[in-house]
Amino acid sequence: MNDKDAAARLEEYARYLSLERGLSPRTVSAYRGDIGAFFAWAAERKLEARKAQRTDLDDFLWSQRERGLKPTSLFRKVESLKSYFAFETLEERLPESPAETLRTPRIPARLPKYLTKEEAARLLAAPNTAEYEDVRDRAMLELLYASGLRVSELVSLKPESANLQDGWVKVLGKGNKERLVPVHARALAAVRGYLAERERRFKNPAAELFLGRTGRKMSRTQFWRRLRGLGERAGIKQKLHPHLLRHTFATHLLQGGADLRSVQEMLGHADLATTQIYTHLDASALKAAHAKHHPRG
Repeated sequence: MNDKDAAARLEEYARYLSLERGLSPRTVSAYRGDIGAFFAWAAERKLEARKAQRTDLDDFLWSQRERGLKPTSLFRKVESLKSYFAFETLEERLPESPAETLRTPRIPARLPKYLTKEEAARLLAAPNTAEYEDVRDRAMLELLYASGLRVSELVSLKPESANLQDGWVKVLGKGNKERLVPVHARALAAVRGYLAERERRFKNPAAELFLGRTGRKMSRTQFWRRLRGLGERAGIKQKLHPHLLRHTFATHLLQGGADLRSVQEMLGHADLATTQIYTHLDASALKAAHAKHHPRG
């Protein structure tokens, strides 16, 4: 397969992932990159990538492992190969997929990092001025901590998505699935304060709820930069990232006694197993719960 054929095949595969499987642009890009790397590896060995055998796929994955790829990256490459050869089979260019029996590497369970309650309080108090960006950031942080939204969901919210009277936020999550998430009074007050400032400041704002200084939609990158600065202002030493408040939201709810299925619903997880990673209570919380609830505690 020459470079032109490889590019055309990758484009066709990407369209299949996007249009027929409905994967996100980021996932499509990752899978496309993985298969592009496989094509390049095969070309170096004068192999016809589409006609690769199971042993060729094993050799490719072994070469990636020798490069020091982490299990998570190898896992995705296996999934990419399975997806690509399933596509070729679907298109009837192959009688069967050589990747069907590939085994995915074992990924060690990794507990998500989260803020302590004291750290969360300090972070939420960090945007403490009447400046527009602090008013906006305070509302964004309070809403994230109150609802566990993904940052992509947060920056895509419209003003009408927030029901400030009844205390709900309507979210369009992964797979275009809509969910309602309850929001407590403190976060609602922060959003009300921001909305008043937004209305005062902008005459023709963008459609989204949270806006930059020029009235345009906030991006994930903009929010990440603001979060990093607010973390420094709050004196938090661990490295902050936008998903951290989602982890913190789920962990603190479970530590407070919320049931797992309710947390699953609020996070928008399709599978309960995804939510179970948050059931890591620290030793002191477990000890306190045991003392409180055990008959002889």
